[in-house]
Amino acid sequence: MTIKYPLLLAVLAGTLALSACERTVVAPPAAVVTVPGPAGPAGTTGATGTDGAKGATGATGAGVGIPGPTGATGATGATGSTGYEGATGATGATGATGNTGRTGQTGQTGDTVVIVPAKP
Repeated sequence: MTIKYPLLLAVLAGTLALSACERTVVAPPAAVVTVPGPAGPAGTTGATGTDGAKGATGATGAGVGIPGPTGATGATGATGSTGYEGATGATGATGATGNTGRTGQTGQTGDTVVIVPAKP
C-alpha cells in the first residue's frame, strides 16, 4: 500500500499542471477569392512556320526481269492400299408357295379273289 499513494499523488499533480496551461485558438486566415476581369483584345496572328524536311526515298524491290525455266514434273505417287471388304448382304425373303398339283386319275377296279380254306 505504500506505492499506491505516491503514484496517485503524481497523477493528480500532472493533471493540475497540464490544465493550468493556456490554450490559444488559432483561426485560419480567410481565403482570398480573385475574380477575373473582362477579357482583353485578341492578339495578332503568329508567323507561318517553315516547311518540314523531305523524307528519304524508299528502297526498290528486288524484281527479276526474265523468269527462270519451269521445273521438272514430279514423280508419280505410290498406288493406294486396297479398300476394306464390304459387309455381307441381308438374307432374302422366303419365296411364295407353289400352286397345288392336279388330282390323279382314279385307279381301275380289279377282280376280287376269295381263298376258301380246305376242310380238315
